[in-house]
Amino acid sequence: MSRDVQNSTLKNENDKFIFLDPEELPTSWYNIQADLPEPLPPPLDPTTLKPINPELLERIFAKELIRQEVATERYIKIPDEVIDAYLRLPRPTPIYRAKRLENYLGTPAEIYFKCENFSPTGSHKTNTAIAQAYYNKKQGTERLVTETGAGQWGTALALASTIFGLKCRIYMVRVSYQQKPGRRIIAQTYGAEIFPSPSDQTEFGKKLLKENPNHPGNLGIAISEAIEDTLTHENTRYSLGSVLNHVLLHQSIVGLEAKKQFEKIGKYPDIVVGCIGGGSNYAGLAYPFMEDKLKGKSEAEFVAVESKAVPHTTKGVYTYDYGDSAGLTPLLKMLTIGHTYETPPIHAGGLRYHGMAPSISYLIYKNYMRSVAYHQTEVFEAARILAKTEGMIAAPETAHAIKFVIDEALRCKKTGEKKIILMNYSGHGLLDLSAYESYLAGKLVNYEPEKIEVPQFSY
Repeated sequence: MSRDVQNSTLKNENDKFIFLDPEELPTSWYNIQADLPEPLPPPLDPTTLKPINPELLERIFAKELIRQEVATERYIKIPDEVIDAYLRLPRPTPIYRAKRLENYLGTPAEIYFKCENFSPTGSHKTNTAIAQAYYNKKQGTERLVTETGAGQWGTALALASTIFGLKCRIYMVRVSYQQKPGRRIIAQTYGAEIFPSPSDQTEFGKKLLKENPNHPGNLGIAISEAIEDTLTHENTRYSLGSVLNHVLLHQSIVGLEAKKQFEKIGKYPDIVVGCIGGGSNYAGLAYPFMEDKLKGKSEAEFVAVESKAVPHTTKGVYTYDYGDSAGLTPLLKMLTIGHTYETPPIHAGGLRYHGMAPSISYLIYKNYMRSVAYHQTEVFEAARILAKTEGMIAAPETAHAIKFVIDEALRCKKTGEKKIILMNYSGHGLLDLSAYESYLAGKLVNYEPEKIEVPQFSY
């Protein structure tokens, strides 16, 4: 084979990918709060039901993260140390066109995945973990405490903590701790302490275990334990992997890269898709494109995909609620099914959260984006189609978005529309094989709440 033929073959294969060079990595994060039609409703102090003084949060979060939480400037510079760590993940991540999936479905639509599965821990979570660890180290924090559902956030913070020389403790939702030992082992390998939540390490955890020794746990409980731990250790600060504005800000690196990548091929997505648990991965991809829609420069459609077992945006109420189960956090205005909701033990642990990021909640409530929900059996069916066509094993959370992408591509097959679909491939499922085993054995159970009761707070 001649060198020219070899190069042509390689070029055709590389058409499946859109790459950026390291020097093209964005140097600032995008802050959607600068472009919203109105300010987001403020967090409330649960003792007074008045807007909380940000300074009261300094005992929980690093000061710079609190500043970013309420920032209104459109772009916030990424520190050089964070950029260096991003490049080592590595970033920028590629966009992959799923041509074999397109051919299998017989659709005229084009399907693109932003591949966040290449990080050492396998998901997008490192984008904010690195930033949060950096700001805490700079402030003099010695120890970080957090919660994790499926374990992707916990492993990401464990990695970031070791990069910046911090101690790390993780409260992992008990059912995920049992279902996903691989992520627990990764966090421990990085040097983190990790406990199943509810645990015997906190008063709240002990109370729940006394009531139910086999409590499966949920993210709200794990958050409560992490905050209690933080407040009882002076050298400690808390890190959250989703929901809050500063977390979604850091994740915008995903969408900023994606916009540059689409500019390279002279295209623009018609639909931007992602799964939602607390909202970080989807906001990270969507918000730089949402900026165009808010400014009247785009008519793209934005679709957030959740689990029917935890339908916080499709059946939730837009109201103030606690971010945790014990009621230790400020009250946030969000779409919620109530902080006391007992989330079923579905395999998509990252989607087992009662509330939704305030900014995503606002955008759904104001009809700038919409949400859909699926059962876990149908999302694993979609994930298997992807595996058989593209060879990619998706995380259970990511599989929810894949289900929508396949449905939309088949709809385009009927209508003949040549839509461009962009999805955040937020994490791989190579540590979720027990979930696939349950699916293949026909043992997966679907859950859907019959009744939802949401506490109401007047403001």
